[in-house]
Amino acid sequence: MKIKINSLHFKTDQKLEDFIGSKVEKLYNLFDNITSSEVNLKLDKDKGHENKITEIRLDVPGADIYAKKVSKSFEESTDLAVDALRKQLIRHKEKLKN
Repeated sequence: MKIKINSLHFKTDQKLEDFIGSKVEKLYNLFDNITSSEVNLKLDKDKGHENKITEIRLDVPGADIYAKKVSKSFEESTDLAVDALRKQLIRHKEKLKN
């Protein structure tokens, strides 16, 4: 399992990286064929309070699964992105069964 966390124009603390790692790791438990994941964290200066952007890309054989969410905190946007990815993984898993 390989989780790569990138932060653009700022430094993340270990607590945030551990939080993101634990959330993304749950996706690995849901679907065994995930080869790697990449998490990009960005700050959007144009928006008011909801300026934390989390983008997560999962490398899955036969598909590229991606989610991008914006919210007030990186934790919240990570939760939203992981929920979206969970739904996409379930759909992908069902397609593979059929």
